[in-house]
Amino acid sequence: MKITKDMGIMEILEKYPAAVDVLRGAGMGCIGCLAAHFESIGDGAAAHGLDVDKLMEALNAPEIVGE
Repeated sequence: MKITKDMGIMEILEKYPAAVDVLRGAGMGCIGCLAAHFESIGDGAAAHGLDVDKLMEALNAPEIVGE
């Protein structure tokens, strides 16, 4: 399954625990924050001024999604 920018941050972390390293590496320290429970990955990336497309590419790497 591909990670999309509309998926919730916690949903991604539950399905793909290795994604935590990508998010932390991108500067998204909000992983443990309350916003992570209701914010999409696209919203979180925008809030942190990140390039959403680059983040999606990193999150969908085979070592993250297992494909």
